[in-house]
Amino acid sequence: MSHDMPAELAEIMTEVLPPDGAFRHRQHIHLAFIAAHRFGAARVAETMSRWIQHIASYQRAPQKYNATITRAWSEIVAHHVQADQSVTDFTAFAAAYPALLDKRLLSRHYTSATLASPTARTGWRKPDLAPFPWPEA
Repeated sequence: MSHDMPAELAEIMTEVLPPDGAFRHRQHIHLAFIAAHRFGAARVAETMSRWIQHIASYQRAPQKYNATITRAWSEIVAHHVQADQSVTDFTAFAAAYPALLDKRLLSRHYTSATLASPTARTGWRKPDLAPFPWPEA
């Protein structure tokens, strides 16, 4: 992809990106799925934050990065990966957990105002509507 992107991430992106090269919600979830399998739940949010910042920078859109959204989705995907570690194929994972492909899922846990806030963009904000159904890390 680019000399600005770490080789490991560039290699993963070739697996994640569709033929048109679009990096949308499904590709974010696929990336989190790979990170959860490679690094485990404890490191998935940190890894995804680093990766998404690289991707946003590569796409010349660093303002699109949102720390809370990245961590929330990372934790949601990691929770499902941990619950069923036998599913190592992303297509099977997506079929087993179709709700993860609905980018409105976070609206069950957060108001849009919280997610759009400057503090959510730069740091972690806990859900303000409903907590996640697992213990806070």
